[in-house]
Amino acid sequence: MKKNVFRVLSVAAVGALMASCNNQSPKMDASPAGDEPAGMRIAFVEIDSLTSQYEYAKLMNDSLEKKRANLTNTLTRKGKEFESSYANFQQKVQNNGFTSREQFENAQAALQREQNNLTALQARLENELAGEQAKFLKALQDSLDNFLTVYNADKKYDMIVNKAAVLFADQKYDITQDVINGLNKRYKKDGAKAEAPAKVSSKSSKKE
Repeated sequence: MKKNVFRVLSVAAVGALMASCNNQSPKMDASPAGDEPAGMRIAFVEIDSLTSQYEYAKLMNDSLEKKRANLTNTLTRKGKEFESSYANFQQKVQNNGFTSREQFENAQAALQREQNNLTALQARLENELAGEQAKFLKALQDSLDNFLTVYNADKKYDMIVNKAAVLFADQKYDITQDVINGLNKRYKKDGAKAEAPAKVSSKSSKKE
């Protein structure tokens, strides 16, 4: 689950990382201060490392894992209930357990409704999970974007890219740990409240 979630993030985040630096952050003068050569200043972030060490990202992933486990358990339970209903129906058919055509058709219709309800439940729960995943990814992207805007006000990089989108980059351009430390420091300072995802609710599943 974790790899699936953040594989999407790796693609989405690179746009945010670049946009925050290119569109919002101050640009360097043609002749930068210090001993650094003139030209563009570029840095990269390893998104996989960031998402595995950023406390908010880990909290988000745990929340999604619990939601998916709850979804799986609910569908498994409902699926077994349907299988039992279907087996009982088949047994009655084989043993001539229906006393009339009407009784047979009513039982068949009830079985079809149960199957339709199970299909609808699966679609609804999966859509809810996808919606939460999208919401969390956007929140994480916004968190990165906001942090890099502040971070780059002093660093003044012309571009910060996702390492996964680069064929080769010297490690001297790696600012991943610096960004992780900064994000976690801000997260703890804020009391882990402003960005904390909502607790996974299992009410909808329990009602089914």
